[in-house]
Amino acid sequence: MSHRRLFIPGPTESLPEVLDKQTLPLIGHRHADYTALYTGIIGKLAEYFETRQNITVLTASGSIWMDITARNIVKKKALAGVCGAFSKRMYQTIQKSGKEADALEVEWGKAIKPEMVVEALGKGDYDTVAVVHNETSTGVRNPIGDIGNAIKTEYPDVQFVVDAVSSAGGDYLVPEKLKTDLLFASTQKCFALPPGLSIAIYSDEVLERASGIEGRGFYTDLVGIHNYYQKKQQNPTTPNISLMYALSYQLDRMLEEGAIGRHKRHEEMAQYTQKWAKRHFEMFPEPGYESITVSTIRNTQGKAVGELNKELAARGWQIANGYGDLKEKTFRIGHMGDWTPEDVKYLLGDIDDIWGF
Repeated sequence: MSHRRLFIPGPTESLPEVLDKQTLPLIGHRHADYTALYTGIIGKLAEYFETRQNITVLTASGSIWMDITARNIVKKKALAGVCGAFSKRMYQTIQKSGKEADALEVEWGKAIKPEMVVEALGKGDYDTVAVVHNETSTGVRNPIGDIGNAIKTEYPDVQFVVDAVSSAGGDYLVPEKLKTDLLFASTQKCFALPPGLSIAIYSDEVLERASGIEGRGFYTDLVGIHNYYQKKQQNPTTPNISLMYALSYQLDRMLEEGAIGRHKRHEEMAQYTQKWAKRHFEMFPEPGYESITVSTIRNTQGKAVGELNKELAARGWQIANGYGDLKEKTFRIGHMGDWTPEDVKYLLGDIDDIWGF
């Protein structure tokens, strides 16, 4: 199979030296060597995200944290911001877990605004608000800092959950500044690792709430996960040790670049892509709420995106078509992880050549 460099919203490209770390010899996940590896990872994550909140890394996709939200944080009723496919998944997951949830729904391409959240909270007895920071189906970047501060000012007892799967590690996120009670991510996006690990940063208030909620399950029991780490400095269930090696190495690289440095690089890639898109098409998200990790572009020229990807594959690239009903109506360019502005310029240059711009 020929290699195609991935400019999709995930998984993104992993560097060879990062992939190579997975070939290190295995160690026992109950051995002191693993304790040193895992506690080192937790320490690096705390430093990178500038947080004193609790941190865990699970062998699971980021979607598990939607289940954990439902089973550990929502007491009776949640308000879920819905602005695309993945925010809708959060809403539906809470419902499927037997908890009540209302959707604060906006048109795809629009963002969830803090005043919308505050208004909705005043109309219902909600104990949790869940918002996706970076909606990869639409390319919308919701203003979670403004939302978090608005929630905690007006409704301090409401828990604030943020899905940062496709932004954490690229966008600049500090949980304490955002007022998040749970912020979670996956390794195959801005961390530029293979899929398989999820990262979560959670508050003491979340733990206190979860301890009083029944039916947390086992694999999804946040209290159990937390208590096991406090006692053993390990995961309660078998982790993907090979990916942990890669994560530890990648975090060293991320710390060397710095969270602000990575944010600036992602912002530069986004700005270059957006300028290109506006020359030839239109951006799909409403102005001022564009993602810095994935650009969703409205296909105003009616170009055949599927055919473009075939031509790009021959040149060693891959971008993403629109998601669901937006297929061929939009297309998406994921500029996240270890890509650079120069890489983006090469990709867009090939698209210019193929489409005759």
